[in-house]
Amino acid sequence: MTEQQARDAIIIALDMSREEALDLCDKLAGKAVWVKVGMTLFYRYGPTIVDEMRERGLRVFLDLKLHDIPFQIRGAAYSASLSGADLLSIHGLGGAAMIAEGRAGVEEANRGTQLLAISVLTSMDQEALASIGVEDAVDVEVARLASLAVGAGAHGIVCSPQEANKMRELLGPEAIIVCPGIRPAGADVGDQKRISTPAAAIAAGASKLVVGRPITKADDPVAAFEAIVEELCA
Repeated sequence: MTEQQARDAIIIALDMSREEALDLCDKLAGKAVWVKVGMTLFYRYGPTIVDEMRERGLRVFLDLKLHDIPFQIRGAAYSASLSGADLLSIHGLGGAAMIAEGRAGVEEANRGTQLLAISVLTSMDQEALASIGVEDAVDVEVARLASLAVGAGAHGIVCSPQEANKMRELLGPEAIIVCPGIRPAGADVGDQKRISTPAAAIAAGASKLVVGRPITKADDPVAAFEAIVEELCA
C-alpha cells in the first residue's frame, strides 16, 4: 500500500465537541483525507458541521445510521447527501425496501454520496445478539444483512474487521467495506468487542478503517495518525 492509499484508508471518528473537532481537523490538514461525523456532532450542529469539514479539504463519512420507514429514509438520504456527505450510513436491519429508498434519495440528490449499510455493530458480540432475539452466529447475521443491503442498492457495508475477509469474498472487489473497531497494538479497546489492528483489517479485505479514540484521545493525535499510516505502508 502506498502512503497516499494508506491516508485515504483511514477515517477519523470525530465524536467530540465542534471546537475540538475543528481544532483536530486543522492540525491534520494536508495529512488526513477522511473524517467521520456521527450523531454527537450532527445532532447538535446540523449540516453546517459537514460544510466546515469539507472547507478544510476533508471528505466526510456521515454516520447517522438511518433507520425508519422507506418514505422517511428517502427524504433523509436526499437531505444528507445535499449536506455534502461523501459516505452515508443506513441500517441493514431496515430491510430491502428501506435501503432501496435510501439509494433513490442519494441518487436524486446527485452529489455522489455512497450508501453504506450497517450490519452488526462492533460493540455487539454473540451474547448481545442473542439478547435481542438473533440466534444466528455473528458472521452469519453479518453476511445475511450484507447480501440484502447490497442487493437492494447499498454501495457497501460497515462490519467488524473479523468479518471483512468473508464480506470481500461475498460482495466482490468493488464493494466498499468499512471497518470500525480498529485498535493499534496496545491501545485500549474501550466498548468495542470485535476489533483488529489496522494492518490486519486491510489484509482481511477492508476498504477503509474507522479510527476514533486511539487518535483523538492520544497525547499527540497527529503522531498517532501518522503511526497508523506507517503501519499500513510497512
